[in-house]
Amino acid sequence: DAVVLFGIKIGRKPPDKEHHFGHARIETLASSIVGLALIGTAVYLGIEAALNIYRNTTYHPTEIALIGAGVSIAIKEALYRYTVFIGRRIKSQLLVANAWHHRSDALSSGAVLLGVTGALVNPAWRILDAYAALIVSFFIVKVGLDILGKTLREFTDTAPAPEIIEEIMKCSLSVEGVIDAHDLRVRTSGGFYQVEIHIVVDGQLTVVEGHRIAKTVERCLVEEMEELDRIIVHVDPVAEN
Repeated sequence: DAVVLFGIKIGRKPPDKEHHFGHARIETLASSIVGLALIGTAVYLGIEAALNIYRNTTYHPTEIALIGAGVSIAIKEALYRYTVFIGRRIKSQLLVANAWHHRSDALSSGAVLLGVTGALVNPAWRILDAYAALIVSFFIVKVGLDILGKTLREFTDTAPAPEIIEEIMKCSLSVEGVIDAHDLRVRTSGGFYQVEIHIVVDGQLTVVEGHRIAKTVERCLVEEMEELDRIIVHVDPVAEN
């Protein structure tokens, strides 16, 4: 949570003399730390569960453990849903990633609930706790890897999904006066898109008219794409035959 608070506070700062494109990548870096933390937690949980299975280590939980696990699941799942809701509302991938920290706790408590219930029903089933924890650890590793994958795509300036590219081109070509569009470049920073595109207009237009068309393209993209951070539109005259 401390990493998340730091990442959001610094990552949402506006551009300055040393960071011309803003600080959004700091939020991305914080997301990667959250992903690594989830993977580390899952690996530890998985190793402990595997060793308990190998050594046939069992515990003797009571009804108090059952109540504790149930309360933990309810609270942590509520925190997960609330954090995801806020993260999506403010367009923060970091906050959404951190929500999985709460869900991983809920899943771990679910493993405890299963193990404790099994032990109370039949003492011979006490090992169920370890098997459930092992399954949960694989799930949490997958979530952590997904988060790291997203941050890696941002750090390497990987283009977004084809449907995003198609949406940008469609919006640009729909503007009156745009003959063609090319050299589209899109990258993601802090969960938001940064777009650069060249539009082709009639070479006989004035500079003012060409600028007006470019601004219309910008407005179209801003209205169509909620995750848009910045857009640069270059105006090219139509090539002469």
